[in-house]
Amino acid sequence: MSKFPSLTGQQVITALKRAGFEVLRVKGSHHFLSHSDGRRTVVPVHRGDAIGPGLMYKILRDCELERDAFLELLK
Repeated sequence: MSKFPSLTGQQVITALKRAGFEVLRVKGSHHFLSHSDGRRTVVPVHRGDAIGPGLMYKILRDCELERDAFLELLK
């Protein structure tokens, strides 16, 4: 498996919005996203900081998205 690209929280949120997620609320630097079918996740948005690979895979598990499908949303 190849390395996951370095992404900021805002880039992840933009890709998830393309997948049908919407931001429900923001508490501090944490954005809570939800999909109409009930999937939910939390994405931290810290200026200048990338999301680590472990957290990125956790977000993808929460969203029930495959890695390749998510990478397509980034384009």
